Amino acid sequence: MTPIKQEDFIQSVADAFQYISYYHPLDYIKALGAAYEREQSPAAKDAIAQILTNSRMCAEGHRPICQDTGIAVIFLKVGMDLRWDARLSIQEMCNEGVRRAYNNPDNTLRASVLLDPAGARKNSRDNTPAVVHYEVVPGDHLEVICAAKGGGSENKSKFYALNPSDSIVDWVLKTVPTMGAGWCPPGILGIGIGGTPEKAMLLAKESLMAPVDIHELIARGASNRVEELRLELYEKVNALGIGAQGLGGLTTVLDVKILDYPTHAASLPVAMIPNCAATRHAHFHLDGSGPATLTPPDLDQWPKVNWTPNTETSTRVNLDTLTPAEVAAWKPGQTLLLNGKMLTGRDAAHKRIQDMLAKGEPLPVDFTNRVIYYVGPVDPVGDEVVGPAGPTTATRMDKFTEMMLAQTGLISMVGKAERGPSAIEAIRKHKSAYLMAVGGAAYLVAKGIKAARVAGFADLGMEAIYEFEVKDMPVTVAVDSSGTSVHNTGPREWQGRIGKIPVTAA
Repeated sequence: MTPIKQEDFIQSVADAFQYISYYHPLDYIKALGAAYEREQSPAAKDAIAQILTNSRMCAEGHRPICQDTGIAVIFLKVGMDLRWDARLSIQEMCNEGVRRAYNNPDNTLRASVLLDPAGARKNSRDNTPAVVHYEVVPGDHLEVICAAKGGGSENKSKFYALNPSDSIVDWVLKTVPTMGAGWCPPGILGIGIGGTPEKAMLLAKESLMAPVDIHELIARGASNRVEELRLELYEKVNALGIGAQGLGGLTTVLDVKILDYPTHAASLPVAMIPNCAATRHAHFHLDGSGPATLTPPDLDQWPKVNWTPNTETSTRVNLDTLTPAEVAAWKPGQTLLLNGKMLTGRDAAHKRIQDMLAKGEPLPVDFTNRVIYYVGPVDPVGDEVVGPAGPTTATRMDKFTEMMLAQTGLISMVGKAERGPSAIEAIRKHKSAYLMAVGGAAYLVAKGIKAARVAGFADLGMEAIYEFEVKDMPVTVAVDSSGTSVHNTGPREWQGRIGKIPVTAA
């Protein structure tokens, strides 16, 4: 056969990661559109509308679906008879493709990969190295799957070594609620069963690369135990009522994918990894005839959903004059449109604030009566003031919440998904509130940011403290000043409404 050229492979990888940064797989969009039509929960339906609108905007504007443009994961099936015309190793070629993709000046992606993970945690600045999985197979072709996996979904991965007599269904139904909503449902659950612990995890990850086809399976019926499990879990996980963004609703998963492998007689290893609302993967083959051709999807296939802020049912809030009394009066589930200046900060900024307060050092910004947005934005390109800037998972900031509310003058926070018990208690104690923005709508949110400047900790890059000026930024009161959380009340309500799984007493 014709050898596969180094440059063809590198460019194909680069093109694939650019492609998936702004194009959802069309099967996902069709499934999400169907879920939108079915959804009866107003909050969940609004969240799905934002995700669909964001997806279309990203496809048209060639900018990232999510602010977390992910860590690069590459699956390779390498033909045993394949020949290379290359001087770099496969890992090095993958890394170069990722480097080109993430540093593309027309659509710069966010560098999220940190070297020395247990030590200095220094940013590699180009999202390398990629995580590469190899399989050597018969033939003379190269099959490639490129996936970008964000922290929100990856961090919710679960593994358990069940006893052989244990129920996989029971474990999944017990475990999914513990994942919270930081994985941005509606998404897809990938489940790996069998092998050894690391094999089960790999199977779970690989299963997520398959097409969304649960409705075809429902139509034809199951032909084996794995397909029976898929159907049972699809119905029962959705019956939990978690819903879009954890707000309560009919659709939590759009599909359940399962791969299995023979295992030891004493073992039943089970792994579960979610794909979030920013499901991103692309498949291509190389046979030596040149780089891969990735055909753009037909934009007419997107549902005709165009979300806009509802100024009749939402309350406009002026962040520049906001008072603690106004914050204390917000109600659970109330929708707000934020206007004015807000600060940003994530894990690294909060840790540095903690260290500075402990040393009695002055902070670079005054948080008095301010709102903080948990976000690490993508760098801007062209005339953008900021790149896609969706919220990050708020529970990572739980351990800093009491400190921020007690010592800095902060009065409210904006993030993604639920808050944990310690954060809720701090919010109740200080009569604060937590506001939720929709994960999976990063480009849509960024369009409402009219100005952005670095206000502190510039050396932290995307983890720096920014000051954003926003116009009609949509948020929902997720935890009010009394400590009531819609992420607790919403799923319980919809689990009861669906009525397939009993609601246990709180």
